[in-house]
Amino acid sequence: MNSLKSIERKNRFCLASRELVFLLVIVVFLIIFVVKNIYPFLAIDSPVNSEILVVEGWLPDYALEQAMNEFNENNYSLIITTGGPLLKGYYLSEYKTEAKLAASSLKELGFDEEKIIAVPAPYIIKDRTYNSAKALKEWIANSNIKTINLFSLGAHSRRSWILFQKAIGDSIAVGIISAENLNYEPEHWWKSSDGVRTVLGEMIAYIYARFFFHPNE
Repeated sequence: MNSLKSIERKNRFCLASRELVFLLVIVVFLIIFVVKNIYPFLAIDSPVNSEILVVEGWLPDYALEQAMNEFNENNYSLIITTGGPLLKGYYLSEYKTEAKLAASSLKELGFDEEKIIAVPAPYIIKDRTYNSAKALKEWIANSNIKTINLFSLGAHSRRSWILFQKAIGDSIAVGIISAENLNYEPEHWWKSSDGVRTVLGEMIAYIYARFFFHPNE
């Protein structure tokens, strides 16, 4: 009798062990899948047919150069730069907002100033991307623009796209173009401290923007 109970316990233990091993394999597979695919998911490219390229003013200079290339290689007629007051260097800079700083940087890079419009946003403590999008919406209200392509950077792109869509609404079609982030290798973002901070931070921020951010107009 005791031997039968012992056999039953061993069988249950073996079964539980196999289930645990199977569960661990599934978890490891899911982790690998997420690590491999999260950056392409966040750094989305989904442009629409538009003559208006909207550039987030906080982008680094190398991304502004990529924005110029995007403009020159496609059928755009206007660049609009967005962004609120500078968070660093405000008192030293001639240009007080990210929108105006980016527009001036593009001009220094040789871009035609007649094809650039800066649309600065007012100061706000949080939700600065959404605030920039709201300022753009107010400017667009006085124009005939029906489509825009938003130019953002790497893993930040999907979150910016969602927030601009929420702010601008359904009356304007918003596409998204992601600049290449040169601070780390996007294909191996987990090998860089900057990549880990950026991608994991943007993943959390995306979840918040997608599921929990409900602006009170």
